Amino acid sequence: MIPALEGERVRLRPFRAADRDALFAIYSDPVAMRYWGFEPWTELAQAEAHIAPLLEVGEAPATYPWAIARRGDDVLVGTTTLFALRRDQLRCELGYALAPAEHGKGLASEAVRLALAYGFGELALERVEADVDPRNAASCRLLERLGFQREGLLRARWRVAGEVTDSVIFGLLRGELIL
Repeated sequence: MIPALEGERVRLRPFRAADRDALFAIYSDPVAMRYWGFEPWTELAQAEAHIAPLLEVGEAPATYPWAIARRGDDVLVGTTTLFALRRDQLRCELGYALAPAEHGKGLASEAVRLALAYGFGELALERVEADVDPRNAASCRLLERLGFQREGLLRARWRVAGEVTDSVIFGLLRGELIL
C-alpha cells in the first residue's frame, strides 16, 4: 500500500485514474523529459497504461510511486518513485519528474525529501541511489543539496531518440539526508 505523505507545500499521494491528463502533460513535454531514459509520450494511452498498474499496488510493493500534488488543490504536478527496492540489501533507486511550470520553486526538493524520509524510516533502507544525466545540472544540484554523493560515471549508458548519453550515479546513505 502506498501511503500519502504530507509536506508543507506538497502532498505525495497514490496515483488516481483522474491523474491521467496531468501525467501525460508532464511525460509528453520535451522539456520535462529532456534527460529521461525514454522519449516523451505521444499518446494519452501511454499515461493510462502507466497509471493502471499503479492503482493496484499491494501490501509490500517493490516500487513506491507517488503523485506529487500541491497541498492547496491536490493537482498532480510531478512524480517521485522509490523503485528497484531490494529489501534484502536495504536499498532502492529514486526517480522524480516535475512539470516545467513548477521548476525552481523547491517543490521537487520537498517531495524527494518526503520520499527519502519514508524510505529511510518506514522501509528501513540503508542506501538510496539515483541515476542522472550529467547535463541535468538542476537535478544534480538538488541531489547534492539533499546530501547525495557523486559515486561514478557510466559512459554511453542510455540511447534515447538516437542520442547516446552518460549517467552520473549518486548515492545517499542513512543518516546523510540533509533535512
